[in-house]
Amino acid sequence: MAQCVQSVQEFIQDSFVPMVAVLCSEDAEKVTRKNNLNFSELLRPFCRLTSEGHMRDPNNQVQVVKNLRISVNNVVTRPSVPASGVPGHAHRRLLSEVVLTCQPAEGGVANVITAGDYDLNISDRSLKASVPWYSDWRDTLTELSTSKHYTATTPWFEAYRESFLQSMPASDHEFLNHYLACLLVVSSSEAVPVEKFLKLSQEQHRIQHSGEYTNPKWFIPNTLKYYVLLHDMSQGDEQRADSVYEDMKQRYGAQGCYLLKVNSRTAAAGADEQIPDPWSQYLHKNSLQSQDQYEDPAPVVVNNTALQNNVGGTSEVDGHDSEEKDGVLVNSLDNTHPLQLDTPSDTPGSLDALRAVAVETKPPPIATGVAAATSHGACLTLNDHDRIRLFIQEFTFRGLLPHIEKNIRQLNDQLVSRKGLSRSLFSATKKWFGGGKVPEKSIAELKNTSGLLYPPEAPELQIRKMADLCFLVQLYDLAYSCYHTAKKDFLSDQAMLYAAGALEMAAVSAFLQVGAPRPYPAHYMDTAIQTYRDVSKNMILAERCALLSAEVLKSQAKYSDAATLLIKMTSEDSDLRSALLLEQAAHCFINMRNPMVRKFAFHMILAGHRFSKAGQKRHALRCYCQAMQVYKGKGWSLAEDHINFTIGRQSFTLRQPENAVTAFRHILTNDSQQTSTQQGAFLREYLYVYKNVTGACEVALPQLPLPCINSSATRVYFGHERRLAEGEKQAATHVSLDQEFDRDLAAMWQDLEEQVVAAAKRGVVPATFQPTQCCLNSQTDNLRFPLAVVEEPIIVEVVFRNPLKVPLVLSDLSLLWKFTFKDFNRPQPQEDSVGDAVAISNEKEASVPRTPQKDDVIATEVIPEFYLSPEETKLARLKLLPHQTGQLNILGLVYNLASTSSTGDTTINSTAASQSEGPSAAEGTSVRGRQDLEIQGPRLNQTKEEKTSVSHGPDRRLDPTITPPMPLLEVFFLQFPTALLCGEIRKAYVEFCNVSRVTLCGLRVASTHPDFFTFGSSSLATPLTPLSPTSFENCSAYKTLATPPGATPGSVAAVTLVSEGDFGSGIGLRGGGVAGTGGKGITEIPLGEGTLKPGESTQLPLWLRGPDQEGVHEIHFLFYYESAEQGGKISHRVLRHTVFICASRSLSVRATACRSNTLPEEEEEERNGSMLVFVDVENINSSEAGVREFHIAQVSSSSKQWRLHKCINPAEDKDCKLTSRERGKLCFRATRCKPLQVPLKAVEKYTFADLSLGNELIITSTTPCADFFFRRCQPLESLRPPVAMETQGRHSRSQGVGHGGGAKDIAGVVRKCNEVDLDIIILWKAFVVEDNKQVILEGQLHVALQTIDKEACSLTQKEEAQEMVLLKFKPELPPPMTRPSMEQLSHLIKTNLQYPESYSHPFNQKSLCMVPVTLTLSNCSLAQVDVIIDLRHKTTSPESLEVHGSFTWLGQTQFKLQLGAQEVMRVQLQACFLHAGVYNLGTPRVFAKLADQGAMCETSQQTATPALIIIINST
Repeated sequence: MAQCVQSVQEFIQDSFVPMVAVLCSEDAEKVTRKNNLNFSELLRPFCRLTSEGHMRDPNNQVQVVKNLRISVNNVVTRPSVPASGVPGHAHRRLLSEVVLTCQPAEGGVANVITAGDYDLNISDRSLKASVPWYSDWRDTLTELSTSKHYTATTPWFEAYRESFLQSMPASDHEFLNHYLACLLVVSSSEAVPVEKFLKLSQEQHRIQHSGEYTNPKWFIPNTLKYYVLLHDMSQGDEQRADSVYEDMKQRYGAQGCYLLKVNSRTAAAGADEQIPDPWSQYLHKNSLQSQDQYEDPAPVVVNNTALQNNVGGTSEVDGHDSEEKDGVLVNSLDNTHPLQLDTPSDTPGSLDALRAVAVETKPPPIATGVAAATSHGACLTLNDHDRIRLFIQEFTFRGLLPHIEKNIRQLNDQLVSRKGLSRSLFSATKKWFGGGKVPEKSIAELKNTSGLLYPPEAPELQIRKMADLCFLVQLYDLAYSCYHTAKKDFLSDQAMLYAAGALEMAAVSAFLQVGAPRPYPAHYMDTAIQTYRDVSKNMILAERCALLSAEVLKSQAKYSDAATLLIKMTSEDSDLRSALLLEQAAHCFINMRNPMVRKFAFHMILAGHRFSKAGQKRHALRCYCQAMQVYKGKGWSLAEDHINFTIGRQSFTLRQPENAVTAFRHILTNDSQQTSTQQGAFLREYLYVYKNVTGACEVALPQLPLPCINSSATRVYFGHERRLAEGEKQAATHVSLDQEFDRDLAAMWQDLEEQVVAAAKRGVVPATFQPTQCCLNSQTDNLRFPLAVVEEPIIVEVVFRNPLKVPLVLSDLSLLWKFTFKDFNRPQPQEDSVGDAVAISNEKEASVPRTPQKDDVIATEVIPEFYLSPEETKLARLKLLPHQTGQLNILGLVYNLASTSSTGDTTINSTAASQSEGPSAAEGTSVRGRQDLEIQGPRLNQTKEEKTSVSHGPDRRLDPTITPPMPLLEVFFLQFPTALLCGEIRKAYVEFCNVSRVTLCGLRVASTHPDFFTFGSSSLATPLTPLSPTSFENCSAYKTLATPPGATPGSVAAVTLVSEGDFGSGIGLRGGGVAGTGGKGITEIPLGEGTLKPGESTQLPLWLRGPDQEGVHEIHFLFYYESAEQGGKISHRVLRHTVFICASRSLSVRATACRSNTLPEEEEEERNGSMLVFVDVENINSSEAGVREFHIAQVSSSSKQWRLHKCINPAEDKDCKLTSRERGKLCFRATRCKPLQVPLKAVEKYTFADLSLGNELIITSTTPCADFFFRRCQPLESLRPPVAMETQGRHSRSQGVGHGGGAKDIAGVVRKCNEVDLDIIILWKAFVVEDNKQVILEGQLHVALQTIDKEACSLTQKEEAQEMVLLKFKPELPPPMTRPSMEQLSHLIKTNLQYPESYSHPFNQKSLCMVPVTLTLSNCSLAQVDVIIDLRHKTTSPESLEVHGSFTWLGQTQFKLQLGAQEVMRVQLQACFLHAGVYNLGTPRVFAKLADQGAMCETSQQTATPALIIIINST
C-alpha cells in the first residue's frame, strides 16, 4: 500500500475514540456563531490531548493513557430506521466529494518508486511523467526516501479512509461509536442558567431513554453529563459568570462543570490581527459526520440548533451520458470490461458525447462547506485557544476518564461475580429461564445476523461493553481478554454478527498490545470480513475490517496478503471503494521484496477504470498514466493502445485537449495490431479532438502524426525532368528520380568528372572542385549547401507510409519553405544589406488551403489529392520553381489529413451522420497540419572527441543555394544502335541543344569506354563524300578509293604517314590535355564558333565501334560544358548518359611474326630488314546473328618501325570469304620503315600501310579507322610512357650498352632485339540478311605484334582468377633484376648460308668435291656481340645420316669474331664431299654473347631451316 502520514498504531487509535455529544442552548450557539462555528466545531481542533492521562485498571494498577483524542459532535437525531449495512446516498456522495477534492498538488516534488529496472513516478507529476509525450520525465524525479523499498503517498485514500471511519453509523452489536458523555452548554447571558441546564439535561434524558430515536446511541444508561457555562468576554458580565459558576460547582461538583471564556475580542478587531485558523481543515470532516448516514433527507433539529455546514455541490460531471448508480454519478460509457477498446457506435461513447463534454463540462468544485473566503475564529485570541485546550483537558482528565474507570470497575465486578458459574450451567440457565433473550431460533436463522438479538442487559453484551471501554482508553490486554471471551459466547450462540465484531477487535487489540505478547491473528480478521460480507451482508463493516487488517499486514511487510485482502473487497456495489482498494493493492505489489511491476500496472488499470465509472476522472487519468510507465515500450501494443485511448478521452473530458491529441497520436503512429475498424475509430476520434484543439488556438500549423514520413529517405533532384525520346531522337539518360543510387557508379561518375575538369583546367583539378550531384539522398555527401539554378525546378521526393489498416487521404499537399534573398551578381559585403537579408516564408499562406502563394518568388506545386492505401508506402514528388536567387530552406510539408468513409462504422460522428443530409455526412473529418522534414546528418567519427561521443554533422540536402542562370544542355542521339558485332563500325549522329538563356562553351565528353566512339579528327582527315561507287552504295563509314584497273590484290601496299597528334583525342594531347593527368579518354567536341548560343542546336557525326568482347556492355558518357559568362557560383555543368550495347562475336584473328631468311641486300625494299607475318582468321560468329559470311576486305598495318609490304599468298586466292566456323590464313612480308630525317623534338609518325584484298582501297590513316586504332585498348607493355621508351632506344643506338651496363641494360638490349611493335588492322565486311534484305556491315579488328615468334590475338584472353595472396605487413624488397632468358639470347645473331642449289663434280677424275659456301652473320641487336663459329659439329642422329650424307668442312673450323651493332659479316667456308648425293649444310654452330659481359657464357643461336645441296656426279 501507499505510505501513510500516520503509523498504523496511530491510525487505529484515531479510528476508535471516545464519543462525546453536545447539547447547546440558543444563546450559546449565538456566542460561537460569531466565529462562524458551532460549539462542536469550536472544540474540534483541540480534541487531541497533548499530555498524558492516568487511570486505574480493575486490578488497581495505574495505566498511562497517551495521545488520547476525543470526538465531539452535535446531537442529531433520526427516527427509528433499521440499519441496512449498505451506505446511503448521502454517505456515498460525500465520500466521493472527499476523494474528488483531494487531488495531487501541481508543481510539488515527485515521488519515485524504484522497482527492478523501472523508475515509477507515483505522485503529483504522474500526469506529465508517464504520458508518451513526456520523454525526459526521469530528469524531474527525486527519491522519496533512502529505504530499500520506496513508497509514495496517496492523500485521497487517507482522506477517504478517515472520513469513512468517522462517519460510520453506530451499531447495536458494538459500542465503539456510542456516546460516553454529553456536554450541556449554556451561555452566561441566560437569565437563569441553572434552569437552562435542567432543561438540557431533561432533553438528553428524553433522547436516550424515550425509545423514539435510534440515533444517537449511548454507551451506558448513566451517561456522563458535563455542564459548561460559556461566557462571551466581549459582551457578558464576567463577575456574574463567576458567581453562576460558583453556584454550579456547588450544585454539580467541581469535576462536573466548567466555565469557558471565549470571544476576547470583537470581529472588527480580529480583522487587523492575523490569528491562525486551525478549523478549516476539519470542516469537511465535520460535514461528513454531521450528515445522516441513512436515507432520510431531513434531520431533526435539537434545541433549534441546526447543522449549518452541509456539503454543497455535486460530484464531478464528466460530460458523458451519466446515470446514478448507488447515488453516485457514474459514467455509463465505461461500464465495460477494463481492457475493452471497441465501443459500439450506438453507445454514448461517441464523439457526440465528447461534443457535449466540450459544452457541458464544468470545473470540479474547489472547496466544500463554507466558502473559502469565510474566516473562522475571528473573535478568538491565542489565549482563547489555550482556554479551549485547557477545557478539553480538564473535561477529559477530571470528568471523562474517571467516568470510564468507574464503569470498567462496575462491569468487571459484575463479570467476576459470575465466574463461579460454569459456562454450561450458565448457558442452560439462559435456555430455561430465557435470560431476557428472544426464543431459540433454527440453525439457519442463527447464522443470519438478524436471527439473534441480545437485550442491552445481556451478560455477553456487558463483556463486549467492558472490552470496548478498555479499548478506548488503551487497556489493550484487558480488552483482548474480554473480546476473546465474548467471541466464544457469540460463536456458541451462533450470533455471527456479534462474533465477527469480537473477532475483529480481538485481532486489533492483539496487535496493539505493548511488547506484542502474541502474534497478530490475521485469521480472525479474515473470518470477520467473510462474516460481515457473506452472512451479515454489511459491506460497511467488512470494508472497515479490511482497511484495518490491510494496514496491519502492510506494517508487517506482508504485502502479498494485504493485496489479496484488498482485491477481495472489490465489488460491483461501489466503484469508488473498488477503485481505491485496487490502487492500494497495486501499491502493495510494487512494495514487495521482489516488486511485481506488471501486477502493479494491471491493477492500476483496473483502478483507473473503476475511478472512471465512479465519476473520478482526474484520478482515473492519473492511474492510467502511472500504468503507462510500465507498459510503454515493452511490446504490449494492445495494452498501450487501450491506455492511450483512455488517456486521450479522459484528457479531453478534463479539458486537456493537448494531452488528448498527444495520446491519440501515439496510438496512430505506433505499429498498431488493432483491427481496421478499431483503427478507423481511433483515427476519426483523433481528428475530431484535433480539430477542436486547432480551432481554439490558430497560432501556427500543428504537427500531424499521419502518415509516417521517412525523412532520411527524402531525395532532392535539381533540374528539369528529362525527355526520354522525341521521335527518332533518343535523349540522354542523365539522372532521374527513377534511378536507384549506386555508390560504385557515383564514384565512377566523380572520377570521370575529375578527369574532364583536369583536362579543361590544363591538367590541374581546382582545390575548390566539388563533384556535381543532381540528386541528393541519404548516401550522398550532404555536408555542403547544394547549388541550384534559378528558373530550374527543385523536385523533392518524400516517402510516405500509412501504418494503419485504413486508407488515408491527403489533400492540398505542398512544401513549406523559407527563402532569403541574395544577389550573387554584385560583390557581397561582409555583412549583407537589409534588402538581401529579408527572409520570407509560405507558412502563413499554406495554413489556409487554396490561398494564393508567393509564386513570384518560388512557385510551389500543390497536389490536390494524395491517396494512401492501408499499410502502403508511397512516394510523392513535390516541385518548387525558384524565380529569385538566394538561400532556400525546405522546412516540411503541409496538407489536409482526412479519414475516408471506408474506415468502418466507427463511433465518431455517428449521430451527426445519421441526422445530416447529403454526401458530405459520409466524408471524414479533415484537419490541416504540417510535418517537418528533419534529417539527421551522418555521425562524425574523425576526431577523438567525435569518436567518444555521439555527434552528427549537418545534412544540407534541403537547403539549396539558388544561383544565377546557367546554360542547360540537352543531348539527343540519332541512329544510335543497341547491338553491334565485335569491331563493327557504325555511324550515328548527336544533336546538342542549348535550352537555356545563357551561352554555352567548352563542350567536352569523357567516357568509360573511349575506344567505343569518336567524333573524328581534323576536317582534312574526315571523309566528306565516298569516292568509290561501292562505298557510296553501301554508305560506308570509311574513306575508300577504287583499286586501279589491273592491280593485283595484295600487291605492294599503299603507305601513309600520320602523326599521332592528328588523332590526339585518343591520348589526351589535344585540347590542353597532358598524358598521365587523367586526360586519356577526354574528347573536345568541335562546335561551330566554339559556343552554342541560347536556343541553338548543332548536329555532329559520331562513329561507333563494337567492343572486342562479346556480351552486354554498359558505356557511360559524361558531357562537360561551361558558361560563357565567367565568374558564376557554378563553374561548370555536366550531363550524364548511359547506353547498353550488346556485342556479338564476329572474327577471331591470330598473328605471328617470324624472321625472314633473306638477307637485306637481296631486295631493295628489304634492305633495312624484313620478316614474315602470318595472319590466321576464323569466323566465330554464331548463326543466330544472321550473318551469312565475312569478307576480309583489307589488311593494314600501323607502326613506327615496320610496315606490311605485300601479300605472298598464291595468286588464285583473290577473295577471302569465310562462312560460319571457317578459317583462313594469310601470309605477308613486312619490312622496316625507311628512316626519316626529322628534327629531334618532332613527334615520330606512324606509318600506315594498306593491302587491299578486294576492289577498293580503304584509307586507314583517316577517320574513323585511325581514330579507333589510336583509341584501341593498349596492352600492358605499351602503357609505358612512350617518350621515355624512345629516348632509351636512341641512347642505345648511339652509345651502345655503355661501359659496365647493368642487368637492366642487358634486358633492354635483348628485348629490343626481339621486339616487333607492329599493329595489324583487319578490315572486314559482313553480309547480313535483315527483313529479307541484305545489309553490308563493316568493321575492323586490331592485333598488336610485340615479339618475334609470339602469337598475338585480337581477343584478349580472360585472365585466370588469381589465387589468394597472404597479406604481408613488412615492405617487400625490390625484386632482383632479371637476366634475359636463353630463348631471348638465342636471337642475337641471324645466320644465312649462300651456296649453289646443285653442284656437278666428276668424282672419277677427282675424288674430292670442293664447294665454296658463304656464311652471312647479321647482328640483330644494338650492341657489340662476340661470336664463335664452330664447324666441328656433326649430325649424329641415324635419321640424318640416312637422309643426308656425311661431309666435312675444310680449312679453319672455328672462328671468333666481333660484330658491331646491326653489322653484317660474311665468312667464306669450303665444304668437301666424297660422294654424290643430297647434303645438309646447316651444321655450323654459332655461339654469341654481348661483348661487355665477360662473365656470361656464349649462347647457341637459332639456325635457319635445313640448307640442302645436291651433289651430282658429272661422269
